[in-house]
Amino acid sequence: MIKYMEQAERDAVLAVADIMATAAKTAPKGSGKDTVVSAVLTGEDKDKLAEIMREMGEEYNEEFIIRDAGNVDSSICIVLIGCKDTPFGLPNCGMCGFENCAKMKKAGSNCVFNVTDLGIAVGSAVSVAADNRVDNRVMYSAGRAAVRMGVFPENIKICWGIPLNATSKSIYFDRGPGAVLR
Repeated sequence: MIKYMEQAERDAVLAVADIMATAAKTAPKGSGKDTVVSAVLTGEDKDKLAEIMREMGEEYNEEFIIRDAGNVDSSICIVLIGCKDTPFGLPNCGMCGFENCAKMKKAGSNCVFNVTDLGIAVGSAVSVAADNRVDNRVMYSAGRAAVRMGVFPENIKICWGIPLNATSKSIYFDRGPGAVLR
């Protein structure tokens, strides 16, 4: 059997995506409570996410979301990492800016522990990509589209998307106006 470069690169990127999901899972969590979830999209699911991103870009009149959709189109896959909106229930914590968890939840806000855990999980995941020389970019736009798409259960309201690719020059940089996506 001969495996050519393009297939080897694709296989490597998909393997790294799985390891990134594992890194997000095993990242340190506040009080040891795990609210982090992840998924990897390829093929038609990735294409659907990019289409939702384009729709959001037009709806919000934000060119960067449409540009990011082009990056997702050109990527091999995208890793999504989100967190549940489950309050930790610490009495008198107040780090979220509310008096207690019940008031925070009623206001539709998020527990600071969950959001911090999400940030640590995303950092762990992208370090795996960097350690394996896989091009990546953390995207609010892709995460927001994943929530809209319903990739995760309803209690996941915050998510980041990390598209992955392997090219001689990263498609995720030099993305200013007029940048060409390949």
